[in-house]
Amino acid sequence: MGVSLPVNGGLIQKVGRLHVTLLAMVLAAVTLTVYWQVATHEFVDYDDGRYITENPHVTTGLTGPNFQWAFTAVHASNWHPITWLSHMADVQLYGLNPQGHHLTNVGIHVLSTLLLYVLLFRLTRQIWQSGFVAALFALHPLHVESVAWAAERKDVLSAIFWFSTLLLYAGYARKRSVSSYLCALVAFLLGLMAKPMLVTLPIVMLLLDYWPLNRFRENGNTPAIECRSRMIALVHEKIPFIACSLLSSLLTVYAQHQGGALKSLQTIPFWPLVANACVAYATYLAKAFWPVNLAVFYPLPTAIPLWNVIASLFLLLLVSVATLAAGRRYPYLPVGWFWFLFTLVPVIGIVQVGDQALADRYTYLPLIGLFIMTSWGVSELFQHLPYHKEVNALLATVSLTALTVLTWQQIGYWQNSLTLFSHAARSVPTSYLARFNLGSLYEKKGNFAAAAREYGEALAIHPSDIKTLTNLGAAFAKNREFDAAIGVFRQILALNPDDVMALTNMGNALAEKGELDAAVRAYGEAISRDSSYVPAHSNLAIVLVKSGDLDRAIGEYEAALKLKPGAIDIMANLALAREQQQRRKKTGKE
Repeated sequence: MGVSLPVNGGLIQKVGRLHVTLLAMVLAAVTLTVYWQVATHEFVDYDDGRYITENPHVTTGLTGPNFQWAFTAVHASNWHPITWLSHMADVQLYGLNPQGHHLTNVGIHVLSTLLLYVLLFRLTRQIWQSGFVAALFALHPLHVESVAWAAERKDVLSAIFWFSTLLLYAGYARKRSVSSYLCALVAFLLGLMAKPMLVTLPIVMLLLDYWPLNRFRENGNTPAIECRSRMIALVHEKIPFIACSLLSSLLTVYAQHQGGALKSLQTIPFWPLVANACVAYATYLAKAFWPVNLAVFYPLPTAIPLWNVIASLFLLLLVSVATLAAGRRYPYLPVGWFWFLFTLVPVIGIVQVGDQALADRYTYLPLIGLFIMTSWGVSELFQHLPYHKEVNALLATVSLTALTVLTWQQIGYWQNSLTLFSHAARSVPTSYLARFNLGSLYEKKGNFAAAAREYGEALAIHPSDIKTLTNLGAAFAKNREFDAAIGVFRQILALNPDDVMALTNMGNALAEKGELDAAVRAYGEAISRDSSYVPAHSNLAIVLVKSGDLDRAIGEYEAALKLKPGAIDIMANLALAREQQQRRKKTGKE
């Protein structure tokens, strides 16, 4: 006679909790290990200055005036007070030691990973699918930029509030708790103040209402008309969140406009923006599954072939239609896909901010949608195989190992400015910014020949860029290649005859060559075009002293001092010129 054994539900629940805890610990340990190398990284010459090291409101830490500034100022074309307070707190703790700033980013990224895991597990009760999504989030190479770049604190910080909002919202959806709803709204507001990209979160809430919360219908037999009425009710439920998103969007547009980062349709016509947006979506998809040749900057292309736009648009429509068609049976597919599509909308480039076509950091939250599709989709695909668990485990191990290796390598490129921009120049040969920044780095290091080479490469991409030409001429002059420098300054003047800096720099090069009369003429032309340009007056005075015209030199020094009162170097040179003039008069009398 058989004996039936009772099922110990408590034991099963404890085993489940143990698996969740162990997997969370493994996720945290692996992510920390992979990213720990940032502890030896430096700040980079790309926004780290204006966000941290050269921002007096940040470098003086958490003070009353700085707290007020964080909430009232528009700086770096952004209004994100919570991010500013986070940077100030870092300075309060670590000073300007980059190690602390970088490791804080890593710690926040690890916490976001764990919150994502807990969120998906609570929503679906699936340990391994949820864990795989969290692992992909933690270890994908496209996410390195958000974590390894100190100035990109806003990405990792806003993710904390994104996941916290969804966790609180899930609690509200299950228990209809008003306190959970209000806490979710507060978390959402804090997230918007960390980075306004969270404006799409109300849409993601609606997607989660469809799956896995299943709030659109109680069962498969719910009439369509009732589903529509429920959807309308769910939208009404999100009105406070939607209102906050609209307000944040208006603030962001204002901040970007004030900072000069927002490109008008006069600068870039609408069609190229739409074309770039379509191609950018397809590029993000490709990089999600083949993350190679990643770079800190992808320049806007001068032209996009029509076939590329059509193919990208066709791909987006095809996947959209396919996921909608499969949605009733596999609801995670449309949820994941439209999570990806909608969360990229604020940064896809229809409203162009900056000169980039796309950016790795923009994928930090959107890729989660693709990860959900992949994790649940692959699990579903192999569930009928005899050893489907083993197959899934093998595929997960192989893919995560490959991604971890690529991520480790990508983190290394962020070690310092030189490694970062050297890699960017190799990965994206058309990157003007990478070449220009390399030139600036070499110039700071005193390697003027290398600086001139990099500026030349940048000019091969943008031949008439005045700023690059100016830096190239300066690099030639510092390397004592005066004829080459003069040639570059003349090239600038051919583009803009009123460029007083170019005229003054040409005067400097001519003076260094010993052609003092030609230098005086160049300075004189600069002053005739802009009599308020101080370097033209002061440098002309220096040359006049050399040529013996002390009276005129003193007049130029005095003109420079009127424009720049208290300039110590000009005051010292003026005193020397007057002293020399006095000695000459005494000598003449004697």
